[in-house]
Amino acid sequence: MTSTPQLLTDPFLQLPTATSVKVVWFTEFQGDKHVVNYGENLLKTAFASTTKLSRTREDQQSRVAQQTQDGQVYQQPVQRDIWRHEAEVTGLTPGVRVEYRITSVQENGTSVSSDVFTLASNPKPGTPLKILLTSDHQLKPMTAANLQKVVETVGRVDAVWFAGDLVNIPDRASEWFDDHRGGAFFPALQGRAKYEMNHNGVKTIYTGGQIIQHAPMFTAIGNHEVMGRLNRKGSLNDEFNDTIPRVVAQKLYSGKSLKDNSFNTDTYEEIFSLPESKEGRKRYYAFTFGDVRLVVLYATNMWRTPGLDAEARGVYREADKDLNNPENWGYGQHIYEPIAKGSQQYNWLEQELNSPEFKQAKYKVVMFHHPPHTLGDNIVPAYTNPVQIIARDDVGKIKSVRYEYPKDADYLVRDVMPLLEAANVQFVLYGHSHLWNRFVSSRGMHFLETSNVGNSYGAAWGEKKRQVPIGYQEDYVMVGDPNGLEPIVPAIAPLLGADGQPMPYITSNDITVFSIFDTGTGTISSYRFDTRQPESEVVKFDEFSL
Repeated sequence: MTSTPQLLTDPFLQLPTATSVKVVWFTEFQGDKHVVNYGENLLKTAFASTTKLSRTREDQQSRVAQQTQDGQVYQQPVQRDIWRHEAEVTGLTPGVRVEYRITSVQENGTSVSSDVFTLASNPKPGTPLKILLTSDHQLKPMTAANLQKVVETVGRVDAVWFAGDLVNIPDRASEWFDDHRGGAFFPALQGRAKYEMNHNGVKTIYTGGQIIQHAPMFTAIGNHEVMGRLNRKGSLNDEFNDTIPRVVAQKLYSGKSLKDNSFNTDTYEEIFSLPESKEGRKRYYAFTFGDVRLVVLYATNMWRTPGLDAEARGVYREADKDLNNPENWGYGQHIYEPIAKGSQQYNWLEQELNSPEFKQAKYKVVMFHHPPHTLGDNIVPAYTNPVQIIARDDVGKIKSVRYEYPKDADYLVRDVMPLLEAANVQFVLYGHSHLWNRFVSSRGMHFLETSNVGNSYGAAWGEKKRQVPIGYQEDYVMVGDPNGLEPIVPAIAPLLGADGQPMPYITSNDITVFSIFDTGTGTISSYRFDTRQPESEVVKFDEFSL
């Protein structure tokens, strides 16, 4: 008796052109044939090409199948075979939505099909669009509720812009596909999640939203899309945390694979079909969607603990036990892709901002992960290469290794923001700090961080201060935006603080936030939903115009 095959995901849309769009889905079997049927009565057929993901694994911390606690099934990282299928649907007309369905056929002839969804090609300029702005899902508790409320509030969106941190550990397959706690990446964005929230004994199951079956998604790389040194540690969590700069890897591992011994974004790049630049490939790119020119940068660094205890391999120091073993150093909060003036990415960006496609676009938008302005913790220290300071005793033995981050060398603030201002960029979208706040520069460029989707770590405002080192050379800013902008109080229905005053941010583990860019009106609206009150209304609390 043969078991009925299952799709690992519903189909999702990628890389639309004026006359085509790509349809992608995943299975745990290689299969004999994978097709998209589309058009009137689904009579047209597009055949998919199949590739196998090269680095997807499960480990002790996976929550998949029979493993409900650490190490029940997996005692170390184990390869998980997953196949990706991609078909290009062609002959489309801008503005005309077409029904489609996918079917995968196993080698023994048994087949499985999806439900019927709709797709469309790249919209023409002048087409009013609704675009979901989101980031930092990471299987966090409120994500499924957030995405369910997107669909219930605004209906079908036309695209998703995702400013990084899609999952937690990018090589852990179940975080993308089937973590049994119910909040994996694809199920949440496809309305197939089953995430239970419990408030005061009231249980609510949230399914996420059927979103990316109908709308293409454009993503930026966050720090959680980057894996560290391959197979050097006993778990995927440890491997994720084991990144070192490429220049260090070249010295330590001469003649060996550079990405295997420093960091890589292989799984992220294998999963998604994205626009590509010659210089950055999928890692940074630009794309025109309707009236919008979207520029996506690779601006993220390694997150390390700000703790200063002796065991901390942190942002500001190395652990005492590793002082004489540089192979175990973390090298601070090192940057993955150079973006300072004169770097390849900066030069590409400068060229893109001078392109006809950019200059002629009605809306000029830039998206990346790391915040240039925020009340969140993760903007400190500055976005710059760590300056390593090694102290030695009288006989040359290392006493300490610590790191400084000169504030005046922040590459985003010093180099990138002036470039964007000069090019008349209207809107900058980012994430990373798990809150909602927005800012406006003196020249009218809007900044939005709308990453309080699944959970929050607080805002450095009022009595709450960032954890920063005392006695270091730099003056690390404890409260507010370190780069000098005042946060904007929401324009419609701000939350009130304990003092009864409107708060210029939302940081909550009960209230989730999403934002919608309406290109027809040029407005960006932000909405909040209180998960403690499942029957409550979604509240539009802020809106601004480009």
